[in-house]
Amino acid sequence: MEQYEPDSLSAAQLAAMRRSLANGRGALTRRSLLRASGVGALTLAGAAGLSGCGIPPAKREGRGPASTDHSAKEKRLAFSNWTQYIDISDDEKRRPTLEAFTRRTGITVKYTEDINDNVEFFGKIKPQLAAGQDTGRDLICVTDWLAARIIRLGWAQRLDPGNLPNAYANLAPQFRRPDWDPGRAHSYPWTGISTVIAYNAKATGGRRVDSVTQLLDDPKLKGRVAFLSEMRDTVGMTLLDMGKDPGKVTAADYDAAIGRLRKGVETRQIRRFTGNDYTADLSKGDLAACLAWAGDLIQLQADNPDIKFAIPAAGYLTSTDNLLVPAGARHKTNAERLIDYYYEPPVAARLAAYINYVCPVDGVREELARIDPAMAANTLILPDKAMAAKSHAFRSLSGEEETAFEEKFAKLIGA
Repeated sequence: MEQYEPDSLSAAQLAAMRRSLANGRGALTRRSLLRASGVGALTLAGAAGLSGCGIPPAKREGRGPASTDHSAKEKRLAFSNWTQYIDISDDEKRRPTLEAFTRRTGITVKYTEDINDNVEFFGKIKPQLAAGQDTGRDLICVTDWLAARIIRLGWAQRLDPGNLPNAYANLAPQFRRPDWDPGRAHSYPWTGISTVIAYNAKATGGRRVDSVTQLLDDPKLKGRVAFLSEMRDTVGMTLLDMGKDPGKVTAADYDAAIGRLRKGVETRQIRRFTGNDYTADLSKGDLAACLAWAGDLIQLQADNPDIKFAIPAAGYLTSTDNLLVPAGARHKTNAERLIDYYYEPPVAARLAAYINYVCPVDGVREELARIDPAMAANTLILPDKAMAAKSHAFRSLSGEEETAFEEKFAKLIGA
């Protein structure tokens, strides 16, 4: 018997996504401090797209269905990405790495910055995917939780390793084994997003802050601490501090972490839970320390030398934005060639130098040093082996688990 999944979202899940879009990870910058969110809040159309209203239930395939590949005769592909998430020339009229790809391969790329947030974008493409139709896109870039959902629903094509020699060889070890896509059968990361501890050295009196324990228990930080309004980041970092692996989190582990955070709320150790609006308060010193996203800190440090970051001894959270070939795409091989191209170290270096996010490509340090030695030495862009070894991912959650976890987290933060 065929198995189907309606894939509807609970009120708790939708509320979490609204927080993300308003000022959380969904509002992160791709280059500056304000990641272009486009809508600012979850639209009714986006919510409907996710809840599945009027859309046939999704068939669970276990692997993306094959489709006719027209790459040999049609030297083109369509690539949907986030805004400001690729290198641009100084006059902002050209995309140098894409142009170089076309010169080399003869494949033209229709590059569209039409992903303003995961929720809205999924609402756009879900009706076509559910109906077994081509979305008009050969390559998309979505955050890991949505990539997991698309793969689980059978709406991503299985990639051909023969077309991805650079990607297979150069993918950094910390990104090789996501539980939602074993062996990277359907996806490759475009960038990584790290959650670390940030502090204002002037506000702490020169003291280093490098653990969640300090954030929650240090009386000198009371009332000047912030955690993130993204459940996986805040709970995941707390779990690590408790000696628990977010990649194997149980309901009991989760409840224990929520309990520990609740104590921080009740004692007023925690000032508030924030999205990326922590940046202004941290820079001013109103917040002494907080959980933060690495992509924000590179710019913050450039503007304020008092801003520091620390990787806890217990580890830190990493998520990814990922490249997928949607079911029904006409130019799968062309898309795979583009994925592989961005895993060549010289190309990856040019991309990393522009967007300043964690580069998932091994062997890129020397190439990046030729562009900017300071960037090549920045572990927020290129984690060294010691830092990479401390990277952890929050495990995939079932719909029921996510609803339960988000409801408890929403109650904690008063959302």
